[in-house]
Order: sequence, then C-alpha cells, then structure tokens
Amino acid sequence: MKPDILLFTVLLSLAMPAAGQQTPAFDCESSEKHRQFDFWLGNWAVTDKAGKTLYGRNTISKRENGCMLFEQYDTGQGFSGSSINYYNPSDGKWHQQWIDNGTSIIRTSGELKKGAMVMRGKIFYLGSFKTAKFRGQWTPLEDGRVRQLFEEKDSQGDWQVWFDGYYQRID
Repeated sequence: MKPDILLFTVLLSLAMPAAGQQTPAFDCESSEKHRQFDFWLGNWAVTDKAGKTLYGRNTISKRENGCMLFEQYDTGQGFSGSSINYYNPSDGKWHQQWIDNGTSIIRTSGELKKGAMVMRGKIFYLGSFKTAKFRGQWTPLEDGRVRQLFEEKDSQGDWQVWFDGYYQRID
C-alpha cells in the first residue's frame, strides 16, 4: 500500500466509532440555536420590494433531522443554485455554503442579531477567479415576508448591493 493511502486508512479508522459504539445523535430539533433560522423555511416567490418583478422561486427545507437547512433556488430562466445552512455549536455560528450552476461559490458565517440572520464571508467567481468580501442579511418582516440583502465589497472598499430580494410565501 502507498504510504498516503495507508495513513488515510489509519486516520479514518481512528475517526470512526467501533461497530456497535455509535455516538448518540444530537437532537437539533430541540436546540434553540438550531432553530434560529427556521423563519426562512418554506416555499417562496422571490421578488423586488414592490412584489412586481419575480426573480425566482426558492424552497428552504430541513434535512438531517433538523440539523441542516437546504436551499434550492431557480429563476426559471437557466440560473439555479443551492446552499446548505447549519449551526455549528463548536464555534457558535451559523454557516452557509452556496454554489450555483457556474457563476459563484459563497461561504459565509454569522449569527442571529436583533431578529435577523447576519453572515459575512467571501464570494468566489468561477469565470474570473475573482474573490471579494461578501455579507448577507435575512430579515423577517412584519407582513410575513423575509428580506434577503446581499452586499459585496468593491475594489475601493465600499459595500455595493449584490442582491436585494423579498421572499413571499407560496403554498
């Protein structure tokens, strides 16, 4: 066996519990921190603020026994993307990892602040290999919608609106 394959096999065997000694599952559904982003769950039409221009449709669902939120976005015009969102107790932060069908990869993390989910990180553009600082905020509104505001830091160091969408629930 090659040395790196042998090392990988040994490390993997140390990381895996012995047969019959499975680690007990954590109950994410009963964890308050794991439920902080539940306001984003559902089937949504994503529009401009006035609700007149449809940007796309988005479905946010729970996966892995409530330990992860899975997002599926589609404009209906060839652009689509998905993200996984999860709370990590080891750092006390929410994490989002987004990838779409060829434009960008976004990695952010953050927390609930004053009722809104606020995350910061970076965006990587697949076509140009450009990376920029990126931030997002999901804010539940009084009318039942959720505002999603994404901003990117430009080369002068100023934040520019990247996407400003309003989520309206659909049945």
